[in-house]
Amino acid sequence: MSVLRFLAPALLLAGCATVPAPVPPAGPPPPSAAEILAAVREAGRDGVELVVAPLVDPQVADLRERAARAEAGGRFAEAEADIAHALALSPGDPDLLQWRAELLLMLGRREEAAASAQESAQRGPRSGPLCRRNWTLLAYLREGWGEAENAASARAMGEACTIAPPVRM
Repeated sequence: MSVLRFLAPALLLAGCATVPAPVPPAGPPPPSAAEILAAVREAGRDGVELVVAPLVDPQVADLRERAARAEAGGRFAEAEADIAHALALSPGDPDLLQWRAELLLMLGRREEAAASAQESAQRGPRSGPLCRRNWTLLAYLREGWGEAENAASARAMGEACTIAPPVRM
């Protein structure tokens, strides 16, 4: 009887123990901003298509150079300020809009980055390197927000940016 007196409370306490919820298998960690930027820039490498680039406004050439130096030095806020100034002088420039989107990504301002990349995609070419950069960045951002369908759509738009040249005989 005395054994039962000690065993009963132990059994009651054992019944109160909670079982931890199963942990879902961990997938790969989401890509960092630097990894996303590298993928975006890689997607923007020239392909086989004809690329027509507009002339660079001489008023913004020095700002572009300053921004490039700042970005190379890891001073993303300074680079973004230079590109924002360049956009004030040359509003709607799709290349500047995309560059700004990439800098905003590095600054952790992903919503603004998406808006700038989207505007660049609307104003810019429908094929070529800039188009691929636009849609690659948008795909990564949407994927990060858990928008799988929108990310897949953006990836498809990015793939459509590469147009094979005609076969010459």
